[in-house]
Amino acid sequence: MTDLPEPVPDARHERGARRTLAGLLLALFTGFLLYRVLHTGHLEQTTLFYVGLPAVIAITVVLTARPRTVTGLVMAVITVGLALAGPLLGEGIVCLVFAAPLFYLVGLLVGLTADYARRRGANGLAAPLVLLALLGGGAELTAPPRDGEVTVTRALAGTDVEHALAAVPRFGPPESPFLRLGFPRPVRAEGTGLEVGARREITFTPRRSLGLGAVPEARSMTLRVKERAPGRVTFSVVRDTTLARWLDLREAEFAWREGTLGVTLRYRRTFDPGWYFGPLQRHALGEAAGYLAGTFAR
Repeated sequence: MTDLPEPVPDARHERGARRTLAGLLLALFTGFLLYRVLHTGHLEQTTLFYVGLPAVIAITVVLTARPRTVTGLVMAVITVGLALAGPLLGEGIVCLVFAAPLFYLVGLLVGLTADYARRRGANGLAAPLVLLALLGGGAELTAPPRDGEVTVTRALAGTDVEHALAAVPRFGPPESPFLRLGFPRPVRAEGTGLEVGARREITFTPRRSLGLGAVPEARSMTLRVKERAPGRVTFSVVRDTTLARWLDLREAEFAWREGTLGVTLRYRRTFDPGWYFGPLQRHALGEAAGYLAGTFAR
């Protein structure tokens, strides 16, 4: 019986596979290096971080690898990078949940643009750069303002709201699926009274990052009564180690009349790009205001 000849390896295929693997590793290394640089420069809340970082990963793929489709490899690299960000960079679940859609969006747009340009025989890098300029700068022209407020109203079921607000708050688990994604939850509070200057010390669930060997970090918030009027009290936030990583919460106002309680939260957005984080933070604060209104309306 004649032995069949062994198949000859496709040298071009092997070179392409090695080049793709090298591009993937280089893109990951470049992304992690840029993360460290931006983090050291305290730029982790800027457009440069949330648009620039996935863009650099995608452009590195465009320049170094020659896969069948740039888009597929870019999405794979971003997925691996996000999976490693927790244990290697110490990021928390909420940060990754917030960042992932934006990272994938930027990677998808850059990849699709590069693939389209390559099919047309054009420069595969020029079009993504123009797109990034629009995402990072031009889109900010339509971004919501940094200072914002949200108000939520709940009906009162015979509750003495003034008495409830003057007493030590008692918090329960949030009913909102959004707040149960991993947001800090108040577990204990100290302080009473509604006179100007009265304080509340609120302890939240500790921050648990996904970093290897990471220990839980305590989180708390201190509020002080800033203004008091009939049917209304305003607390100012004087210290915050809970939400400061995401936004600058400034005031919480409670107003009650005719069987309703309204809760207004005033804040300043600290994350960019605004077209992405503006609506996201506004929604999160709306859910938080609803949680507070429901807590004291009961």
